[in-house]
Amino acid sequence: MKSLTKNIGKSHAEGKLNKNFNVKRVLISRPNHRLGNILLLTPLVQEIENTFPDAKIDLFVKGGVTPIIFKNYKSVDNIYQLPKKPFSNLFKYIKGWFALKWNKYDLAINATQGSSSGRLSISFAKADYKFFGEEVENIKTQHADYNHIAKNTIYNLRHYLTQIGLDENKSEVPFLDLKLDQSEIEDGKRKLHDLVKNNKKTICLFTNATGDKCYSEEWWTDFYDKLEATFPDYNIIELLPVENISKLNFKIPNFYSKDVREMCGFIANCAIFIAADNGVMHLASASGVPTIGLFSVTDENMYKPYNHKSLSVNTNNVDNDKVMELIKSSLNQ
Repeated sequence: MKSLTKNIGKSHAEGKLNKNFNVKRVLISRPNHRLGNILLLTPLVQEIENTFPDAKIDLFVKGGVTPIIFKNYKSVDNIYQLPKKPFSNLFKYIKGWFALKWNKYDLAINATQGSSSGRLSISFAKADYKFFGEEVENIKTQHADYNHIAKNTIYNLRHYLTQIGLDENKSEVPFLDLKLDQSEIEDGKRKLHDLVKNNKKTICLFTNATGDKCYSEEWWTDFYDKLEATFPDYNIIELLPVENISKLNFKIPNFYSKDVREMCGFIANCAIFIAADNGVMHLASASGVPTIGLFSVTDENMYKPYNHKSLSVNTNNVDNDKVMELIKSSLNQ
């Protein structure tokens, strides 16, 4: 698929400079169903909200998690959800693609350059201005954090928008944000207190991940023993994955939920969240809690947890003693 679509589409701007560019409808395409990838869209949606406050945003995605994530984003209008597997609901799949032709957009954005289906969808969409997500070499060298998957599209988009007449935007790229409401945070607070039954601060672990990103039971046992010895005045708990498994064999207090927003409200009441690279790590970032991402195989510069309280650790180069120091530093911020 990628070999067939890699050359599809080129963002057009030359000859279309327009100082009165009026954007009312925007399409953002990210045909992916994974929790982390959809959460990584939240900075881009905020960027459009900040740049075009009156615009309505349609999202072209896969799966069912997107309406949950963008529940409190008032700018998000229509969400076109392709089925995860096209042949499981062929009618819905075809209908989703044709929606791109039924609607007229001022601006259509491919959220990830490497997405072949994203590029195809923008090519298919009916829009005055189309941004396919191309990298701009001189922009790439201007930002030390350019490679982060939540940021590079925004940096490239900002450059593109200057080409069609908008002023350059030099503000900080927005953070991941689930936009929890107060009732969700309070509900998480009650659930956390019911679990620990004290008022001590809480360190929350998430021990699962996919494939090679997942650390072994032995690794997590050693890590927990060091954590318990270093932070005796903290609760240490585990948030369980949807599969209801534990690399710590359920030996510490744990919380289980399949509800993404309930999980996020729970995490938001913890002092710090520690996990390998996975979607729930990004969920923790989107809650605003300090998050430490553990990396051993994936590129931390591309996928590290992203808010002003978070950081990543390459465990190939850093031992547990150093990680404990980083946790102390985060807790003392």
